[in-house]
Amino acid sequence: MPMPRRSSVDDYFDRLEEHQRPHLEQLRTLSREVAPEAREELKYNLPTYLADDGTHLWMLQNFKRHCSLRFSTEFFATQRDRVTEARFDSGAGFVKLPYDIDLPVDLLTSLMRARLGDVGAGTG
Repeated sequence: MPMPRRSSVDDYFDRLEEHQRPHLEQLRTLSREVAPEAREELKYNLPTYLADDGTHLWMLQNFKRHCSLRFSTEFFATQRDRVTEARFDSGAGFVKLPYDIDLPVDLLTSLMRARLGDVGAGTG
């Protein structure tokens, strides 16, 4: 069943299931801390963080058993080995974050900062 259409980023977070909320709220907070100048917008029905020039920095995704932090596939290809070394599953452009284990905050912060550097948005 497809995800219901969200009207805003706040609506997205308001409609999360209880088991999804802690990880996604923590990712939202982390995104705001690492990239305070980034715009938070709903794109593709998901929270997306954008640089001043509109470049997509990253996106948050929710699924039944995990959430994901998604980057462009080109950028993520340069970072994927770090995710694998940290023993997290990944795909083309994303790190898979199971709800039943703590978020790897240091790894995620590092990935976000690397993305900011990649687009020349500063380090926030």
